[in-house]
Formats: sequence, C-alpha cells, structure tokens
Amino acid sequence: MQSSEIILRPHHGLCIGFFEGNGYNEEFTEHMSSVIEMLRRTDPVITLLCSCDVICSHCPNADGKICSCDEKVSLYDRLVLSFIGAREGDNMRWSRFFAAVRAKIVEAHRLGKVCSGCQWQYICSKKCPAEL
Repeated sequence: MQSSEIILRPHHGLCIGFFEGNGYNEEFTEHMSSVIEMLRRTDPVITLLCSCDVICSHCPNADGKICSCDEKVSLYDRLVLSFIGAREGDNMRWSRFFAAVRAKIVEAHRLGKVCSGCQWQYICSKKCPAEL
C-alpha cells in the first residue's frame, strides 16, 4: 500500500486504535491490517474527510463513495473532529491525528459519546469498559 495521498474518515482513528483483526470479511480484515501497517510505518500526511476513505474501499457496506451506514458514521466523524478541534478537509501527519484522538477522546473518557451504536463496540468495551 502506498502512502501518497491518504484520505481518512475521522472516526477511523478510533477504529484503528482498537483493531484486533476482526472485520466484515477476510478481504476487509487484510486490507485494514495493511492500511494500519502503512500508517505506522510511513506516518503520512492524511486528509480528514467525512466520506468513504482508504479503509472503506474494501468494506462491504460501502458502494463506491457512499456507505450504507453513512448517516451514523458521519455523526461519528463529526464528533471526532469536534473533540480533537479539527475540521473536515484538514491535513496532518497520521501520528499527530492519532495522538489527538487518543488524548482527547479515549483518555478523556469520551469514547462512548462518539461510538454509541457501533457494531464493533464490544471490542472497544473490553479495552475501555468504563467508557461504553
């Protein structure tokens, strides 16, 4: 996976932090793992957009540029942006974004406020049980 231009949904900063190899299917899980590895290895500049991104490209819920859960996940995106003090379209290094998500959402005990209703919440709740 190349790190030339990385579009990332803001809420995926949380998903990446809690990812443990589960996914919608094997193709998605393998792709998610490769995206995470690339982000950690290259620390690219990412663009935060509230629309389908590099991770969504292999999700069975995404049809091109639209997610079948778009209303719900767009809310997650807007909440992440709000909590970290960013705006849609902002560019920053992956490491800076990820540190902001950890500090201003996870460590600030706001995870449950962002991820309410997420189907993967059971994974995060094992790691942050007081949050969700």
